[in-house]
Amino acid sequence: MNIDDLEWQSRGLGGYPPVLVDLLVERGHVEQLVRAASRGAWSCARAAAHELCRVGEFERALGVLEPYVQTGWEPARWAAADTLLSAGRVEQALDWARPDEAGPVSEHTCHNFAELLVKAGRVDEAIRVLMPHLDRGWILTALVELTERQDRDEWVLELLAPRVEIARSACGEKRWNFDASNAQELQAQVLERVGRVDDAVRALGSDIAAGRYLAQNTLEAYAALLRRNDRMEELRDLSTGEHAHVVLPYYAKALEEHGRAGEAETILRRHIETDEGICFRWPLIDLLRRQGRVEDAVEVGRPTFDYHDACLLENVIHLLAEAGRYDIALGLLDERDAAYVEEHSHWFHSNRMWLLGEAGCYEEALAYARTLPTGFYGMASSTAWILEETGRVEEALDLLRVDPDTDAWESAALLVRHGRADEAMDGMPSLAELRAASRWG
Repeated sequence: MNIDDLEWQSRGLGGYPPVLVDLLVERGHVEQLVRAASRGAWSCARAAAHELCRVGEFERALGVLEPYVQTGWEPARWAAADTLLSAGRVEQALDWARPDEAGPVSEHTCHNFAELLVKAGRVDEAIRVLMPHLDRGWILTALVELTERQDRDEWVLELLAPRVEIARSACGEKRWNFDASNAQELQAQVLERVGRVDDAVRALGSDIAAGRYLAQNTLEAYAALLRRNDRMEELRDLSTGEHAHVVLPYYAKALEEHGRAGEAETILRRHIETDEGICFRWPLIDLLRRQGRVEDAVEVGRPTFDYHDACLLENVIHLLAEAGRYDIALGLLDERDAAYVEEHSHWFHSNRMWLLGEAGCYEEALAYARTLPTGFYGMASSTAWILEETGRVEEALDLLRVDPDTDAWESAALLVRHGRADEAMDGMPSLAELRAASRWG
C-alpha cells in the first residue's frame, strides 16, 4: 500500500467503485468490506470504518484505518479523526487532525479541520480556521453551510460584508476573476435564514437591477429567493425583461405552485414561439409531466430531437420511462434515421436495450442484442442485465467474464445481488492487477 496507489483509487474511482461498495453496505456485508480493506481497497476501508462506527465498534474501525494512516495519506487521517470523534475522544481527534502551524496550511486542510471542529461543537474556532481563506468562493460557501443553526449568523454576515462589496464593484472594474463572486447570494441566504427576507430581497434585488454582479448563479439565486418567499410581483417583473431566459422558469413554477398552471403554460408557450432554444421548452415539458400530460410533453420537445446541440431527446426518454410509457419512448428512438443512429450508436443501442428491459420485453431485447456488431462497447453489460432479469445468472456471469471491456466489479456486483458476496470478493483481482488493467492508468 502506498500513497500513489491510494491517489489512483481516489482520483479515478479505481479498484472497488462506489456502486459495488454501496451494494455491499446495503446488503450488510461489513466483513467482506473489512477483508477487502486489508488488501488495500480504500473505498472499502472507509465504508467498513463507517459501518463499524455505526454499531459502536470504534476500536475495530480504527484498526481498519490504521494501515492507511501509516502511509501518511491525508484522507485516511481525516477518516480516523472522524472515527475518534464518533467514539467520544474529542480532544484526541482534534489533536490528531490539527494542522501544523509551523508551515503554510492549505485551504482544503483548513476546511476539513473546520468541519471536524463544528462536529465537536467548537464553532467559533472553526470560523477562525476558515477566515484566512474567505476570498475563495467555495470556502465562503463552507462558512455559510457549517454555521447553519449554530447561532453565529451575525458574525457570518460581518465576514461576508467586505466580500459582498468587492463582488459588487468587480463587474464595473471588469475584474471577472474574483473568486468569491458568490458572496452576494450567500449574504442573501444568511439574511433569509435569520428571518430578514425583506433585507435579502432589497440587497440582492438592487444589485441585480444595477448589474452589480458577476455570475448567472447570483441571478438564479435571486429568482429562487423570490419564489421561495412568494414575491410574485418582483418575480414577474424580473421574468419579463432581459433576464427572461434565466428567470421565467422560476416564475412559471411559482405560478403552478399557486394553482395557476394554465397561466404558466401559456406564458412558456408564448416564449417558445419566439425562441428556438430549449431554455423555455424544458420547464414546459416538466410542467406537463407533473400534470400527467406526457404526450403533450413529447410534442414540446420533438422539434429539438435531431439537434446536434441542445437536444432534449434523452431527457424526454427518461421522463417517459419514469412515467412507464416505454412504448412511446421506444417509438421515439425508432423514428430516428440511419444517419442519427450511426452518429449516436452507443447511446442509441444501449438506451434501446435499457427501455426494452424496463418494459419487460426480455426476449426482444436479447434478439436485438444479437443484431448488433460483435464487441459493441457496453453491450455485454446491457445483455448481462437482461439475462439477470430473466434469472439466467450463470449466463450473465459468463458473458461479463469473457468481455474484455467489462470491469471486474460488474461480475462481483452481480454475485452480491444474488447472495454470493464471498465468491464476489474472492474473485476480485488484486489492486495491482486492477490498476494495470485500468483505462485511467
